[in-house]
Amino acid sequence: MRLVNLRFVYATLIGLVLAGIVHIAAVLAIPVLSEKDAVSRAGTSENLDHPQPIYTVATGDDPSPPEAWLPIPDPAVAVGVCAYDLADGPMRVSARTGPLSLSLAAHARRGAFYAVTDQAAVRGALDLVILTRAQYDEALAEDDENDPSRDVRIVAPDTRGVVVVRVIAGLPSQRPGANAAVQAVSCTTDSAADDTNGKDPTAKPAGR
Repeated sequence: MRLVNLRFVYATLIGLVLAGIVHIAAVLAIPVLSEKDAVSRAGTSENLDHPQPIYTVATGDDPSPPEAWLPIPDPAVAVGVCAYDLADGPMRVSARTGPLSLSLAAHARRGAFYAVTDQAAVRGALDLVILTRAQYDEALAEDDENDPSRDVRIVAPDTRGVVVVRVIAGLPSQRPGANAAVQAVSCTTDSAADDTNGKDPTAKPAGR
C-alpha cells in the first residue's frame, strides 16, 4: 500500500514539474512567436523622422480616437512611437523640454529596458541614443576628452525595438500642446561620426 502511495506522489510531482516547465516555456515564447507585437506593428514608423501617433488627446469638439494597438492607460496622455533598426546605425531620439511633462521609454521585444523623463534634460534638451554594444564601444573609443558628448547612450538588448514618447496634458487647455510636443520629438538614425560628436548635422530618418 505504501509503495502505491509513493508511486502516486512521485507521478503527481513529475506531472506538476512538467506542467510548470511547459507553462514557463509558453510564456517566454510569446514575444518570439507573436507576429503582431509592438515592435512589428510600429515598423512602419521607421521611415518617419518623428513619432508615429498612437493616441492623440481630444481637443475641443474632436473626440479622442479609439484605443490603438498600444494600451493607453490615461486619456490625458498623448502617445507616439519611434521604431528603430540598429542595423542601419544608432537611433537618436531628441526632445526639447517645455511646460508639459515628457517621458521616453525604450522597448525591445521582451519589454522596456530604459526610461527617462524631461527631468534629466540638459539645458532644455534631452538626447537619447540607442546603440548595439559594438556601436557603443566604437563611440566611446572615439570620444573627445576635451569635448565629451552630452548624449544619454543606451545599449539595446536587440537590434530592433521602439521608443515610446508620452506627454501629459494636465489641463484641457494643454491638450493641443501635448499632441504637438509628441510630434516635435525627432527620431533619426545617426552615422558613427554623428554619434561620436554628440551632434546631428546629417542624421537621416530612422530606417532609411
